[in-house]
Amino acid sequence: MIKIARIDGDGIGKEVTEAGVHILNSMDLNIDFIEAEAGRECFDKNGTTIPEETLKIAKKTKATLFGASTSTPGEKSPIITLRQELDVYANLRPVKSFKGVKCLFDDLDFLIVRENTEGLYSRQEDGDEEQAVAKRIITKKASERISKLAFEQAIKRNEDRKEDIEGKPLVTCVHKANVLKKTDGLFKKAFYDVAMNYPDINTNNYFVDATAMYLLTKPQEFDVIVTTNLFGDILSDCAAGLVGGLGLAPSGNIGDKHGLFEPVHGSAPDIAGQNISNPIAMTLSVAMMLDYLKEEYLANNLRIATENVLKKGKVLTPDLGGKNKTMDVANEIIKELELLN
Repeated sequence: MIKIARIDGDGIGKEVTEAGVHILNSMDLNIDFIEAEAGRECFDKNGTTIPEETLKIAKKTKATLFGASTSTPGEKSPIITLRQELDVYANLRPVKSFKGVKCLFDDLDFLIVRENTEGLYSRQEDGDEEQAVAKRIITKKASERISKLAFEQAIKRNEDRKEDIEGKPLVTCVHKANVLKKTDGLFKKAFYDVAMNYPDINTNNYFVDATAMYLLTKPQEFDVIVTTNLFGDILSDCAAGLVGGLGLAPSGNIGDKHGLFEPVHGSAPDIAGQNISNPIAMTLSVAMMLDYLKEEYLANNLRIATENVLKKGKVLTPDLGGKNKTMDVANEIIKELELLN
């Protein structure tokens, strides 16, 4: 029995999580979902956006599936709190073009690896009405471990796609060390120190502003990008825009002991309750969770089934030009899974 924490959250988080769980329940797995609360509705009910009981459940389970949460001004972000409490220090953001989806580039397949626990998201701020200060924390330990994970991801991607690519894998370090000489200087040095242990992998580095331009002008050149917390947050959302938007953007938060998986589109209160939210990002996040659980065969089938639904274009939610409901898409993915078995 695999114990998974299920945190639906707010808005369309509930809808896409229900769709993801529905798909998982159709697969040959023995999963026990343990439900927990977090988000704005949780705050209205309990006075906190993320109760201690939720953190306890997440820490005791093998992985956590998270829907979305609505921002609660002045209160803790549930997802950031979970990332830090579980020490899931790597945020993996795949960027891939899908056939059948209108996008800026139809030939992209790269990965952004974002440091997930420190930087400006350390949330150490102080100030008044006249001046406010945020502390940006970059450590050697965190920089080295995220760099190592990026190189390991490059190796894995190369093994998975060895028939489709030529040459060595490439890991790109993104920073702003020309201005942030101490913090990003440390990050860049840690990256190249780790790179010495991976002589068969090519490396380069770009300033974050140049990277933003290259995402628009030559994104095909990227393989694996590794960067700090805030830069990774911004660049990964920008990259999602290259391939169809956040409705297609999965993510996995990985640590040494825990995994936390979530679509990154937010709670979208403007369409919540209409059951027209796009479940693709959640479905692909579920596939990432299956990889984490060492169920690679099922994960691969789920990705193929999802890609087939997009390619056929017969059952899609309104954001992708269709007229179907959230669960219609989930059921269509299940039908494609059955054809693969």
